[in-house]
Amino acid sequence: MISERRRWKLVLSYAPDWLVCIVLALVFYALDYVDGFKREFSLTDTSYAVHERVPPVALYMICGVAPLVLQAVINVLSVRSWWDLHTSLLGLLLSLSLAGGITQFVKITVGRPRPDLIARCIPKAGAADPPLGLSTAAVCTQTVKHILQDGWRSFPSGHSSLSFAGLGFLSFYLAGKLHLFDNRGHTVKAWLSVTPLSGAALVAISRTMDYRHHWQDVLAGSLLGLATAYFSYRQYYPPLHSQLCHEPYPPRSTRGGQTLPIHTRDVSDTSVLAGIASNDREMRPHTERRYSDRPSMGDEEMALETATHPTTSTEDSSARKEPWREPSHGSL
Repeated sequence: MISERRRWKLVLSYAPDWLVCIVLALVFYALDYVDGFKREFSLTDTSYAVHERVPPVALYMICGVAPLVLQAVINVLSVRSWWDLHTSLLGLLLSLSLAGGITQFVKITVGRPRPDLIARCIPKAGAADPPLGLSTAAVCTQTVKHILQDGWRSFPSGHSSLSFAGLGFLSFYLAGKLHLFDNRGHTVKAWLSVTPLSGAALVAISRTMDYRHHWQDVLAGSLLGLATAYFSYRQYYPPLHSQLCHEPYPPRSTRGGQTLPIHTRDVSDTSVLAGIASNDREMRPHTERRYSDRPSMGDEEMALETATHPTTSTEDSSARKEPWREPSHGSL
């Protein structure tokens, strides 16, 4: 049984990750109250729509709650690991907080008018653009500050970046569990993996339909969200072409000694997702170390890894012993 002291060391080793996510989330909300740069605009652009197809509450459900629930379900259907649940939650929060923080910072810096700015501004009676120029916020009579202020936050689209950050991470997570890039070309796995991205695309497209964003805003936000999703996924999971892409990186451990067990069963066990993934790893030689891109280890950890995983060319993947697995104890 792992000691209480080592358990707390492991918990505290991930404290900076959670702290970064929390700080970025606070920055995201704090920047919303900053009175950023306001570009000049034309009073002839009267694009306007009253209702949003995806209001903020629905957005948070789509980009945050839905991926969290689905990742938990996928975990139960595949590895049934508390450690995988922890890392997937941490990765999802990192992706969302990064996308949100960057989006808000760029919004207040660029200050691009939304397509529906005139409706928000409510220009003074008789106001018109200068003969050789554009109008400024001085012509507006809107008294509700946040409505007017939000009119200059078109680039990039926050709905697009957050939807692709959340659903994009879910897509990478699902692709890893299914071993999408296994050189076998299963169409079903490809469709399942990209389904979350189609949902994110629909959210992004709705922003142009509601006259809340220009197409350039949506495109930039989508690319930003997808980039933060992949960046966050790779912080805790191997690349999708790895034979071990269905498992998160091992816990951060100190020199020597045992690490916490993170899996309660093999992915090759009977389950819906496991049944798809297990066929992809049969009859494959395992001649490389468990993680070719894992961080460098100390001498004691290297000796433990070598003793636990001797290099062979015929060992079946389902029979391998994991360095953090303890047969007689439960998982974290």
